[in-house]
Amino acid sequence: MGDEKVKAEALELLGMFQALPRLVVFDLDYTLWPFYCECRSKREMPSLYPHARGILYALKEKGIDLAIASRSPTADIAKTFLDKLSIKSMFVAQEIFSSWTHKTDHFQKIHSRTDVPFNSMLFFDDENRNIQAVSKMGVTSMLVNKGVTVGALRQGLTKYSENVNISERNKQKWHTKFSQNSNVSEKSSNSSEKNESEDN
Repeated sequence: MGDEKVKAEALELLGMFQALPRLVVFDLDYTLWPFYCECRSKREMPSLYPHARGILYALKEKGIDLAIASRSPTADIAKTFLDKLSIKSMFVAQEIFSSWTHKTDHFQKIHSRTDVPFNSMLFFDDENRNIQAVSKMGVTSMLVNKGVTVGALRQGLTKYSENVNISERNKQKWHTKFSQNSNVSEKSSNSSEKNESEDN
């Protein structure tokens, strides 16, 4: 499937969801491209997974910001490859550094740079430990098997919508509970005022 066809399919998909993330974050190795950077040379010409470029273009056209969170120990090679693929300028944040934190450091830095709350982000990665760690921060996180695809995007957007709905329901529950509590306290203060006036 060509880039334009993937982009059109991804745009159609994005149009089906009311709740969209403000920021979509991608891992690099085995998520956007099918290799480990540290096993390649800067002189090589890299390639993306077949659906990756079309998905990036669709997200940008929809006004959704993009970022990178990669634990690659060879940031220089990763950045050279992003340049060669002409996609480097598409990302508002590029956090590419080796870390033992399973990307929680990366996301703190992305949050500081973009001001986007964690619960307004969607993240794609091929390592379950990263997905687990970042999910605990409130980020909707999707495990990919053979790179990011339109199918993975559909699953990610569905999961993001579900998470938004759950948090909205929780807010409503809290609001209802808070309203009831304030009504009870108002009634009790009114009744105590009434008792005082009767005593007088």
